[in-house]
This record gives sequence, C-alpha cells and structure tokens, in this order.
Amino acid sequence: MDFLHKHLLHLFVLLPVVLLFSCQAKSQDEKKNLLQGLNRYRASLNLSTLTEISNADCLADEVANQFKNQPCSNTTGADTVPGTEPQFPNYPNLLAKCHLNITDTRDGVIMPVCIPNLVPSLVLTNYTGSQYSQYLNDSTYIGAGIGSEGDWMVVVLSTDTTGGSFSTDNAAGLVYIVGLTQNLMPLLLGFFLVLMS
Repeated sequence: MDFLHKHLLHLFVLLPVVLLFSCQAKSQDEKKNLLQGLNRYRASLNLSTLTEISNADCLADEVANQFKNQPCSNTTGADTVPGTEPQFPNYPNLLAKCHLNITDTRDGVIMPVCIPNLVPSLVLTNYTGSQYSQYLNDSTYIGAGIGSEGDWMVVVLSTDTTGGSFSTDNAAGLVYIVGLTQNLMPLLLGFFLVLMS
C-alpha cells in the first residue's frame, strides 16, 4: 500500500508540471507561427523581418491576460474603431511587470485580436487584412512581441528608436531574475525531494 501511495504522490506532483509545459509549448507554437506569417507578409512587401523582442513579448502577454475574460465581438480586437480601444488604468503596472517604462514604449503599437480558438489562418488575416496592416506595412517597426490568452492574441510592435525600443534597465532585469529564482527554488526542491523518496 505504501508503494501505491508513493507513486500516486509522484503522479499528483508531476501531472500539473506536465500540463503546464504542454500548454506553454502550444502557446509558443502559436506565437512562433504567427511571427513567421507576419514576416512572410512583410517579405512580400520587401520589408525587413520583425525580430522577436522578449520585453515586448512580456507586455503582449500581460495585455492578453487583461483581455482573457472579454468575449469576441465585432467591436473588439482588429474590428475596434480607432480611438475607441480599451484603456487599461493599470497600464503602468503592466509595464512595471515587464521592467519597462512609458518612455521606452511610447512609439510602439499594441494590436489585440480576438479569434475563437485562435485559428492560425484567421489570426494572421486579422492582422494583415485589417487596420493593423498599416503598422505591419511600415518599415519603422522592426521588432515584435506576441502574447496569447484564451481567444485573444496580442502583437506588440517595437521600433529602433529610444521611444519604442522596449529596452529595460539592467538592474531591473537582474531583480527580476533573482526574484524568479527565489520563487522557483522551493518548487524545484520539492520536485527533487519527491523524486528522491
């Protein structure tokens, strides 16, 4: 009986980890496929490819998380009338989570779309065949971050200017890494102890 309990405990510890990694892998595939599609579109216009920017990825994830409970409609995402986009009163907090500030992001563009089940071809079309194409057609934008949550995909475009570089302060990045390490260590230690028992 002790043997059975030990293996059930291992299963209950490992199952959430496996599920977390499989969801993250699917999300990473969606993001990678969209970036490739956007770059093929830009190549057809003789524009440079968009480089993935990790800080823009972070902001895109944070914005997508803000949208996750909002249903798709004909007034959300790419269908939103310019000037009526949702405003986030906690936008400074979203920037802070990604160790960004408004001066490094003001020239960037945030482009959310809502597609049920995030069908890849429809997601790409919602960027290339909508009001967002004006930004994708602009050589000013050289980098991208992509985030998704539920039926929402968010693309953040960055520039090579100081006001749109999405650069972070190195000290803030170090604080983030130290904080992440401190939060993950108990989980990894617990995982190691379960495997050793």
